[in-house]
Amino acid sequence: MRQPAEKRAAFRALHESGCFVIPNPWDPGSAKALAQLGFRALATTSAGFAFGRGRPDSLDSLRLEDVLAHVAEIVAATDLPVSADFQSGYAEDADGVLESVARCAQTGVAGLSIEDAAGDGSLFDPAEATTRVAAARAAVDDAGGDVLLTARAECFLVGHADPLGEAIRRLTAYSEAGADVLFAPGARAPEDIRSLVEAVSPKPLNVLIGADTGLTVADLAELGVRRISVGSALARVAWGAFLRAAEEIAGSGSFAGLDGAAPFTRLNEMLGDA
Repeated sequence: MRQPAEKRAAFRALHESGCFVIPNPWDPGSAKALAQLGFRALATTSAGFAFGRGRPDSLDSLRLEDVLAHVAEIVAATDLPVSADFQSGYAEDADGVLESVARCAQTGVAGLSIEDAAGDGSLFDPAEATTRVAAARAAVDDAGGDVLLTARAECFLVGHADPLGEAIRRLTAYSEAGADVLFAPGARAPEDIRSLVEAVSPKPLNVLIGADTGLTVADLAELGVRRISVGSALARVAWGAFLRAAEEIAGSGSFAGLDGAAPFTRLNEMLGDA
C-alpha cells in the first residue's frame, strides 16, 4: 500500500490540469469496486454513510468518532487517495474545527472538505465561515500541509436569494483563507458553472453531479471544471434498486426486481482480495 504522503502527492497532481471524476463510495466494498473500475481518487459521502447507519443526512446525525472511523476504513480499503466529506467540521467554533480537522488528517486522508452550512439549515455568517476555513487550513498545515483543503459554499442548497453571487463572494474569501479547491454544490446551469470556474481561477473548482443533468464529463471539462464528484448519488442508486425490488416482493409478491442484481461471481471476484 502507498504511504499517505504518496497518496497526497498523487491527489494534488490530479488537480493541476485536466478534469477527473472523484466518485463517492459509502463502505469498503463500494470503495474497492470503484478502485477496480479505474477511478484515480475517491471521496467519502456523509449521506451515504448516514443512510447505511440507519440515520438521515444531517449535521448532527453522526458522531465525530464514527465519522473518523469510517474515513479511516475507506482510506484503508484501497490504494487510492481519499478526500473526506467532513461537513461543517463537526465542531461549534473555529477552535473545534482546528481540532477535528487535525484528527481527520491523522486518518491518512489526501484531502477533506469543509462546508459553511449551520445546523439549522442556514449558512454561517461569512466572516465566521471564513474563520472556520482558516482554522481548517491551520490544522492541515500543522499536519504537514499536504492535505488538500476544499471549501464549500452551500448557497445553492440552502435556497439563498442570490446563490451564484453569494457563492462567488464566499468562495473568493475561502480561497484567500487558504482553501486549495473551491466547491459550490447545487450549481447546475452551465453559465453558473463557468462563472464559478472563472471566479476561483487559477484554483480548481469541484462540481457536484447528483443526477443526470445532461452534462457529461467532457462538457464539464470544456467549462473549465477540474474535479467532479457525485455525492450520495451512487449510494442512492443502490438504495433505489433495493427499494424497487423489496417493494415488489412486499407488494405483489413478484421477484422480478431481482433480475437487475449484480452477478454473485462478479462481486466475489471483484472483492476477492479482501
